[in-house]
Amino acid sequence: MKKNKIVIVIASKDFRDEEYFITKEVLEEKGFIVKTSSNDKKAIGRFGNEANVNLLIEDINSNNFDAIIFAGGSGAIEYIDNKLSYNLCNDFINKGKVVGAICIAPTILAKAGVLKGKKVTVFPSGKKIIEENGGKYQKETVVIDGKIITGENADSSKEFGESIAKVLTNY
Repeated sequence: MKKNKIVIVIASKDFRDEEYFITKEVLEEKGFIVKTSSNDKKAIGRFGNEANVNLLIEDINSNNFDAIIFAGGSGAIEYIDNKLSYNLCNDFINKGKVVGAICIAPTILAKAGVLKGKKVTVFPSGKKIIEENGGKYQKETVVIDGKIITGENADSSKEFGESIAKVLTNY
């Protein structure tokens, strides 16, 4: 069986630790190869945990991965109104790959234009942005709509990771 490769994009500062570490752990336990990307070679979570960054966001090549995931946390705003993150979202979607986002990060997907008509969840403060950009907000912990997986908050991290694994295994 081919091992799926996943890239998780985190903020260089103040990503939400659980949304990165728990999601990554779930995916690795299920046999997926997970790489970490950020705007900087060093990334520190909200609670001070450091992540090992494998590649900078500008070095992500969608041909090398089966899925891209954006972790949330207050630092994730560095990927909102960011042409590079929008291009990555669209590139992965256009190639029929899996795209995931948790907490506030689904707003990145919304602003990239990939959530039009899609069912999605998001941290409550992001609901307006989802709806303004054509997404159909669902008050759920995790929502799967085709190859787009969204999680509501840090408490959803384990279910979010399991849902990504399920979608990747079924495609």
